[in-house]
Amino acid sequence: MMNQVQFDGIKKMFVKLSGDEFYKKKFEGIDLLAIQSQEDFESLPFTDKSDLRAAYPLGLQAVPDSEIVRIHSSSGTTGTPVIIPYTRQDVTDWAEMFKRCYETAGLTNSDRVHITPGYGLWTAGIGFQAGAELLGAMVIPMGPGNTDKQIKMMRDLRSTVLCATSSYALLLAEEITKRKVKDKIHLTKGIIGSERWGEKMRHRIANELGVQLYDIYGLTEIYGPGIAMSCDQECGMHYWDDYLYFEIIDQKTGKQVPYGEIGELVITTLRKEGAPLIRYRTHDLTRFMPGKCACGLKYPRIDTLIGRTDDMIKVKGTNIFPAQIDEILREVEGSSSEYQVIIDHLNGKDIMTLFFEIELEADKETVEQDVKHHCKAKIGITVIPKAVSIGELPRSEKKSTRIFDNRY
Repeated sequence: MMNQVQFDGIKKMFVKLSGDEFYKKKFEGIDLLAIQSQEDFESLPFTDKSDLRAAYPLGLQAVPDSEIVRIHSSSGTTGTPVIIPYTRQDVTDWAEMFKRCYETAGLTNSDRVHITPGYGLWTAGIGFQAGAELLGAMVIPMGPGNTDKQIKMMRDLRSTVLCATSSYALLLAEEITKRKVKDKIHLTKGIIGSERWGEKMRHRIANELGVQLYDIYGLTEIYGPGIAMSCDQECGMHYWDDYLYFEIIDQKTGKQVPYGEIGELVITTLRKEGAPLIRYRTHDLTRFMPGKCACGLKYPRIDTLIGRTDDMIKVKGTNIFPAQIDEILREVEGSSSEYQVIIDHLNGKDIMTLFFEIELEADKETVEQDVKHHCKAKIGITVIPKAVSIGELPRSEKKSTRIFDNRY
């Protein structure tokens, strides 16, 4: 439910945007200044990534060039990149939100923050750095890659906090274990973002690095990472509702789902100047968490993401989300966290092969049959299970690609 402070922020934004070309075209025939209630607000059309791509390169810019101090961009791997301009205040606000994330994880200015996400047009590395500097912590801005150097710097500089994607955190954890240098690593916390990850992967990283893990959330279109963060209670992620208004909708109807039910997250920025967004569909699936968090933070929570609406694949007429594969592997004794799905269409039929890693002592045939049985019982299709040894599937310094659909 929108509170009065949030609604006042939205109305102020509407005044600023009343002459903006992007929104004049987007909301043609709608008087933003006539929006006087939450019901009015929820009648506004959604903004989607296609709108942002159509505005390439700087059609989203809502202030003069003289007020823009930085540009960030999505990768553009699935289409035209989205360019997001930032004002000085946007940069300041983002750093403040990121600082809150670190504080939520219990970091102080005595920590040494080892940053492995990429720098440049991508929002990740520089966001992690700005928040840590505002906190007063020591920043070690490594960026991705060069695992040898990563581990050397971790040892020599006694890094206490690792910031990474889950894929790269796993790669580092495995390398540290393989090299038998865990006793020379001083990490106590890991802040993991950019991709969803299952419980088995979480436990492997935590155990092999000897750290407590925290989820951080964000997306390039909405500042970047740092807009939501898990706490020590590990029951969802707190989000900063003085900067952002969250809705959760039914992805098909666009209507609000009942409180606590899973739906698609929609975000409206309350203070963003360079490229404010109204009712932006993230395609991330989550739910509002009820009640107050035992950690004492006043900020509301969403659940850890279960996936994306565009992650869904249809095999033999059945809708499948990667989160379901994670869940199956979690339940099968002897299976590990890493997997790849290969989908082919042969002789008029969809064929789904599930490659997955198994623990050293596990019986390959038994685990394969268990995975096959669980897939049939849980998602309703028969897969070809292929167990491989830990480390056989590729590792990534960024996000891991797990689904390969060869039918198209």
